[in-house]
Amino acid sequence: MALSPAVTTLGENSDEVFLDVAKLLLTYADNILRYPNEEKYRSIRIGNPTFSTKLLPIKGAVECLFDMGFVEAETHLVLPNSASVEQLKLIRDSIAAERDQRQRGGQPVEPTAQTVAPLAFVSTSAPESSAVASSQPVTPAPSQPSSLEDSMSFFLTLQSNFQHVMLYENLELQQKARSHIPHQELSSAAEHKLKEAKEEDPECKLGLEDFLVLELLRWFKQDFFSWVDCLPCSQCKGKTQNITALSPTPDDNRWGAQRVENHYCQSCQLSTRFPRYNNPEKLLETRRGRCGEWANCFTLCCRALGLEARYIWDSTDHVWTEIYSVSQRRWLHCDSCENGCDKPLLYEVGWGKKLAYVLAFSKDQVVDVTWRYSCKHPEVLSRRTRVQEAWLLHAITGLNVSRQQTLSPDRKKELTERLLVELVEFISPKKTNAGDLGGRNSGSLAWRIARGETRKADAGTSTQATGYVFTPTEKEKSDRLLHVRYSATKDQYCRVSNNSEVVQSWDQCVWRKESVFRKVEDDWQMVYIARTEGSSVGTISWKFDFSPAGMKIKSVSIMASSQTYQSGKVCWHLQAGQSTTEFSGDGKMQSFQSLSGSSEFMVVAALSGGEEETSWQHSQLFRRSLKETEESSFEILIHLEDA
Repeated sequence: MALSPAVTTLGENSDEVFLDVAKLLLTYADNILRYPNEEKYRSIRIGNPTFSTKLLPIKGAVECLFDMGFVEAETHLVLPNSASVEQLKLIRDSIAAERDQRQRGGQPVEPTAQTVAPLAFVSTSAPESSAVASSQPVTPAPSQPSSLEDSMSFFLTLQSNFQHVMLYENLELQQKARSHIPHQELSSAAEHKLKEAKEEDPECKLGLEDFLVLELLRWFKQDFFSWVDCLPCSQCKGKTQNITALSPTPDDNRWGAQRVENHYCQSCQLSTRFPRYNNPEKLLETRRGRCGEWANCFTLCCRALGLEARYIWDSTDHVWTEIYSVSQRRWLHCDSCENGCDKPLLYEVGWGKKLAYVLAFSKDQVVDVTWRYSCKHPEVLSRRTRVQEAWLLHAITGLNVSRQQTLSPDRKKELTERLLVELVEFISPKKTNAGDLGGRNSGSLAWRIARGETRKADAGTSTQATGYVFTPTEKEKSDRLLHVRYSATKDQYCRVSNNSEVVQSWDQCVWRKESVFRKVEDDWQMVYIARTEGSSVGTISWKFDFSPAGMKIKSVSIMASSQTYQSGKVCWHLQAGQSTTEFSGDGKMQSFQSLSGSSEFMVVAALSGGEEETSWQHSQLFRRSLKETEESSFEILIHLEDA
């Protein structure tokens, strides 16, 4: 009988240790097989003395439980009803066969690779050959050793996540995910963006998968998944509050929802259940949740499209995804909740998170990637006291060696080479500028343009990716109206629908800008926005998002003004999901019913063309006389309704 890697690892223990732990594992399995409908046999309390002293410290034992189908559920390991009985029986029979062989005096299974040492007695130093499995700078262990309880808990987190990502490799589940994804539409959009990037930057060496990731992120956030803080009341549709936890039903447990929230309506005195499903198959149906559900389902979608993906766990309570870019030869940070790609400092710099442990889990490997997400390494090191660094290195090494036993030599070599590249990346803390929320510090012009986060204009003029998003205020929500005007002469935005609130400076309400500036011609008494001198293309965009307010668009009307000279060009268009609509900048108000039902959109203007040295002046936005103080150059009127 072919042994699973977990059973092989278990077999590396001495006869006495193996037979003792095998008896316990077989008892767990036989009770479930004998009484399949008894919930008490499907749950193992982590704090149980028998589990914590006789099973947890033994190498390979917990791996066998996870191979049987057990999953972590806070204080317990639980076998969901959806777990495969055949898989449970397979692991059970493998252990029994090895037990019988040893009881007859047969030889134990030959060790095929180094595995993690017993948890309670792990060495304080790792062998040199294991160094490539570490992805953290060499640091001293904390002055106070971590407790056995902390080590147990951390090891279970490693085990649980490492086992969970194997769900994404289920071919039937991948096929189910593909049935929800508009693959052809996303691929076509990615091909178009790649073509544009190569036209913009002839040296572009990006691949189609880079742009497919961006399109998948956009689709997932805008069209597929939705965020849940509190569900609306199932009776009056009013607001609820998450007050207490409810007991999971057998069906909840089947889909990994050991935690069920009670969203209570004070008006109706009615509870609406919100199971926190952990099975990505169920999430393809519910399509809602918070960051755990988002990252879980998005990582499955990535694997379904053939993208190499890792599930990222952050000990400060957030999760996301990483995608391996073959063309860029590196891992890309992808946060589906934020529709964010390649912004690793977003959490520490943008959100102010106090990071400690950030771990990446894939089908082949666990990697400590904390250092990719921090520019404050000394501060992070001071917080890494939950377990000793040497213990973490040794535990990760053991898990990786165990999982990689069946990999080909070429694949092992590939993983090692990638890991070495990551280690080099982690040596030097990343740099960031104030206000950029951890944006990229490297990458080709084409890649930065594709993501709308360029740092430099074509001519080397610095620009600011302001990232402002128009979202409705309480008054605008109440009035169901968002009305904004921009005056080029006064250089100010007036939020008419919010008590005529005024914001100074053209770029303070801009989502993205590239190679554009505000030009004042004192001699001609004119003002306008144009490209920076020497640049071939300039872009500017404004973003509107109503999803945080639980609202959607009923109708949109836009007035935009632009002028061109000689061969200058200005292209105005609206972006909503995968839809792009062009419109003219003739200074007349235009209505766009096509946006009805959308929750967010962007207005984008691209400036190009022109002749000779003054070509930058031949495409202009919002040209006005300095004497025309009352005229609007840009106006957007949005009527809203409940989502």
